[in-house]
This record gives sequence, structure tokens and C-alpha cells, in this order.
Amino acid sequence: MGFYDLTGTTGSMFGGLGLAIDSPCTQVQISESKNLIIDAESSDSVAKIVENLIKSLNLLNINLPNNFSVKILQSIPEHAGLGSGTQMALAIGAALNQLFGLNLTIAQIASAAMRGKRSGIGIGAFAQGGFLVDSGKLNDEIPGTAMRHTFPNDWRILLVLDSTHTGVHGAAELQAFQTLAPAKSALRSMVFERMLPALQRSDLLTFGVYMQVLQAYNGDYFAPIQGGRYASRSVELALAWLKNNGAPCTGQSSWGPTGFAILRDQQQAERLQAQAQLAFVDNSNISFKIVRGKNTGASDSGIAVSEVIIKES
Repeated sequence: MGFYDLTGTTGSMFGGLGLAIDSPCTQVQISESKNLIIDAESSDSVAKIVENLIKSLNLLNINLPNNFSVKILQSIPEHAGLGSGTQMALAIGAALNQLFGLNLTIAQIASAAMRGKRSGIGIGAFAQGGFLVDSGKLNDEIPGTAMRHTFPNDWRILLVLDSTHTGVHGAAELQAFQTLAPAKSALRSMVFERMLPALQRSDLLTFGVYMQVLQAYNGDYFAPIQGGRYASRSVELALAWLKNNGAPCTGQSSWGPTGFAILRDQQQAERLQAQAQLAFVDNSNISFKIVRGKNTGASDSGIAVSEVIIKES
């Protein structure tokens, strides 16, 4: 949902806010195998994740009884701003950790998977779910969770998806952070003294007001890279429509293009989803999906010692 400190003046930088949601989902099956096998339908990024983990965990040199196969049962769309890379890397790493009894912590798995370079939200979402605030990046340490709160059960999230646009990623993302100068102000006090108390008392209207401030802060800062406050003009128009039609809280997830509206209940979500689909019926690349907050972390549904299935939203 954004960073609250882009100044770097306090020693730690970034400090992110985010939420685990129940869909779309990542589900990975790791099984013992005579040879290394990666699902032929998997993307190149999955093969890269496996390669990095083999090197980082030194799996070639610790005398494992067998190799392993990787099968992706479900995956989050890549480069949509939904944290797909982090969840995929942690799911594969956690499954390998359990299959081969490596006894690693989630932080150690994240480090081996080279995650948490700026934000710890994806790691916190994998570990425990819920609404999360990380402490920011300090030196080479993975950002820790400064605060976690159960997301209200009645609230719903309406995702606004753009099938024709991809968010900034890879080399372009690295260059962006090297190019942009530190911001001149931060939102630390607003987040911890106003925004989070509103969430804790389930005050969506007040929470939404502060979310708009956070979104403007991030949108203006990253505008030179993504071409404006939002990565997708279509998503921007849809979010403006939702805001004008009663959505109390809207924003862009990460680099986008995915946008979101947080709504008070299922009834409001279904009503706005139906109305938005009609309003944007001529814009075939835009779709609307209702999801819930996910207040639990990744689950292990392994069925045998030789096979582990890790699932995470």
C-alpha cells in the first residue's frame, strides 16, 4: 500500500504498509526426485528462484538423499503489484526447508531468496498474514514487522486489474531507486498516531482519509518513473469512479498496475463491482475482483515426508 518514509533521515528508509489477501494465491508442490525437475509450464522466474535457492542454501554440497521436483499449482500474476515474486520464492524456500529438514527461519529463507531488499511486507504476509507495517530498511537487514493487526472480517477489497499493463520491475526498478532523490518529508507520525488507530477501531472512513495521503505521497514521489500517480491510466480512472461512487479508501498496490478499494462489507463490494463492470464495459483490459483480508500466514498441506505443498495468498 506504500512507504511512509522515503527520506532516509532516521537511519532506516522506506517503512511499508501492506495487507495479505486471500486471492490470487500461490501454491507450490515440492517432491523428492532423482533429478531436478521444474514444471515445464512454470515461468523463467521460477527457474531463477530455484537456481538462487540451490546456491544460497548450498543444496548441492550438503549430501541430500535425493534431488527434487517443483510443480506450481497456482500462482499470483507477475509484475501486477501483488508481490508474486516474494510469495513464490518464500513458498519454494519453505517447502525445501521442510522437505530436507534444513531448520531455517522464515527470515533466513527470505535472505537466501534475496527478498526484503526494501520492504518486509511480503515476508510478514507469508509468515503471519494480516495488516502489516514494517520498520523500514536498516543497512543490510531484512525489514522487521513493526506492527501487525488483524484486518476487520467485514471489510472487503475490490481489486482493479489491468491485463495489458505491467508494473516496474527488475533492472528498471533498481534504476528507479538509484535515480530518485530522497523525499523531503515523511509520514511516520501520521501512520502510527492516526492511521493505525483508525484501523484498530475499524474506522474505515478515517483510515481511508489517511490512505489517500499515503497514496499521494508515494504517487508523487514515483511519478517520474511510472508516468504519474498511477501506473495505469485505466486503473486511475476506475479508482476515481469508485471514489466518486462511495468507496471510502482507494489506492495502487506497489508499482501497480493493480489498484484497490477497501469497502465496508460484502454487500457494498458486490454493488460497486457490478456497477463498475457496467461503467467500464467498453474497457476490456480492466476487471474487478472481490477479495478478503487474510489473517493467517502460509499453510503447509504436505501429505507425506517426500512431498510438501506450501500455499500462500
